[in-house]
Amino acid sequence: MSTAQEQNALNAEGINGYDHGHAGPAAAVPPHHAKQRKPYDYGGNPLAHVNTGESARLPAFGGEFQPGLYKSIADRKFANPAPLGLSAFALTTFVLSLINLSTRGVTKPNIVVGAAFGYGGLVQLLAGMWEMAIGNTFGATALSSYGGFWIAVGIILTPGGFQIVTEMGDEFGNSFGFFLMGWFIFTTILLLCTLRSTVAFFLLFFTLDLAFLMLGLGYLYGEKPGLIKAGGVFGLLAAFLAWYNALAGIADSSNSFFVIPVAHFPWSDKARERKASINADLGQQHEKGV
Repeated sequence: MSTAQEQNALNAEGINGYDHGHAGPAAAVPPHHAKQRKPYDYGGNPLAHVNTGESARLPAFGGEFQPGLYKSIADRKFANPAPLGLSAFALTTFVLSLINLSTRGVTKPNIVVGAAFGYGGLVQLLAGMWEMAIGNTFGATALSSYGGFWIAVGIILTPGGFQIVTEMGDEFGNSFGFFLMGWFIFTTILLLCTLRSTVAFFLLFFTLDLAFLMLGLGYLYGEKPGLIKAGGVFGLLAAFLAWYNALAGIADSSNSFFVIPVAHFPWSDKARERKASINADLGQQHEKGV
């Protein structure tokens, strides 16, 4: 191909992404119509595949285990299982915490065995499995785990059945302390995952975490009455907060004239949406000269 023919071919096909339908600089298409260059793939660089900014702001909780979001119930296919699990946890924790406080002279935990197996254990475990069905990893992990916790407590405290307390004798206090400290660690992990939720939801896990810590230390240090009673106080607070969050999940437009205030953290998704809405309204008023 001659030099003139090569030049004509380049003019027809375009050079560097420009369309030169007619030869000459006056006919050149402006640069902003040029094809975008594909960025170089460095490969092997993990930072190149990390989402940043708003794209990385995933919901803190799937499903509806985050009370206060008030999702529409019009197209709901499954009921919200979170209030059921929270209520099961609350009642069982309430009863055992009263016993830890020696309320009305009751010190033996026999009565909590039935609640631990039936309500706090089985029902809460089932609620956790339904959280799994609606795609809520946090809800499934929390409710199923605490359901297992109450079943385990029921096994430990069953009088005469498994004979765990009587067989271990003096070693029971330290062993039960190990058990409770493990749950303190697990609850701390969940607590960190509530920082983008609501204040009411965070306080539930915060008080529960302190209850496990006080009770664990109480049993590790020779069943100290003061620490065990402190655990009972925090357990009662956790029980009432669990009921409060359950009410926030139950009370919706189908059965309530009001919603339960749960207080959103300033950095939560709900608070950010509210702030963006307010800023948008202020911007519109400014444009209108209001």
